[in-house]
Amino acid sequence: MVMAGLIDPSNLRVAVDLGSRSYEIRVVSGRSGEFGPFVREALGASWAGRSCRSALIVTDENLDALGVVETYRDGLAGVGIEPAVAVVPPGESSKSMASVSKLYDRLIERKSDRHTAIVAIGGGVIGDLAGFVAATYARGVPLVMVPTTLLAQVDSSVGGKVGVNHPGAKNIIGAFHQPACVWIETDALRTLPDRELRCGLAEVVKYGVILDSAFFEELEGTVGPILNGDPRVLRRIVARSCELKAEVVSKDEREETGLRAVLNFGHTIGHAIESVAGYDGPFRHGEAVAVGMVAEARLAARLGWIGPDVVDRIVGLLDRLGLPTSAEGLDPDRLLEAMGRDKKNQGGRIRFILPRSIGRVEMTDAAGGEDILTVLGRP
Repeated sequence: MVMAGLIDPSNLRVAVDLGSRSYEIRVVSGRSGEFGPFVREALGASWAGRSCRSALIVTDENLDALGVVETYRDGLAGVGIEPAVAVVPPGESSKSMASVSKLYDRLIERKSDRHTAIVAIGGGVIGDLAGFVAATYARGVPLVMVPTTLLAQVDSSVGGKVGVNHPGAKNIIGAFHQPACVWIETDALRTLPDRELRCGLAEVVKYGVILDSAFFEELEGTVGPILNGDPRVLRRIVARSCELKAEVVSKDEREETGLRAVLNFGHTIGHAIESVAGYDGPFRHGEAVAVGMVAEARLAARLGWIGPDVVDRIVGLLDRLGLPTSAEGLDPDRLLEAMGRDKKNQGGRIRFILPRSIGRVEMTDAAGGEDILTVLGRP
């Protein structure tokens, strides 16, 4: 449930209901002075957090150069938590066991114990890396997430999935480790290049398609304010996205019932695009997901699940948000081969999350190879 703050609507709260591992997401604009007390209160809810007097902030070189970390470091110090800062290179290459080992070294040098918090300040790479360290150091230490990209704010910072890459597979080394709290400052989005902001919007659109038709319609009506960075609108779409993901996670925290699979709409084809194009290639993750959503919507239409009007609405919204809707130049046969390695597959058949309507999706393996190649544009 999204709750307005007690003072004003620049302070939205989203509760993630996971029993003893429940936590709060705070979505704010310009309220940096409340960060320290928020973290102190959140840590106080657990045995390890109550005794926390030190923290390791993990961030990347870009954010460190912008001076973003200073405010958070001061906020922690102000509530009796002594912070140190570890800076890693930006980019996917930092999601590695080599980076993990260096962070372990830093923790050991500081004689860190189970009451030391890890504070992840950055995008998805930092959240995944720092979260994995928090999950595994001393068999688990408190984690505070401070996502600074829209993609991380609405997706990777919520749900507890953390991990790093292996040279042979992305995200194959990982764990589930829920944070003590998540602090989302929408003012951080002002530092993002336009392309990065748009990439995050792909995941926002996804939530509307899979779970909330009214939210999708709301996005259709607020494209201008979103792209102009209206703080009120950004807080609203971030909080609603977090709330929708939290609802799914609270019912299927560890991917044991299949419900969490709905979050993969657009990702079966999207991940194949990233794999074939290269993870440092022409498609960022959000762009690949946008293309994947369009192709998978067309696949649903080919199966007779939805009409062309639904496809047109999805294409129209993504296009207005400045996101790509096709992956021209990529070989459909190679994309199909890459989909064959998707972790959702079963019995040799590719399984997709496809829309039945805006706001409702289902998993299916009804699409055959020719269906998939057709929507991918093979002549």
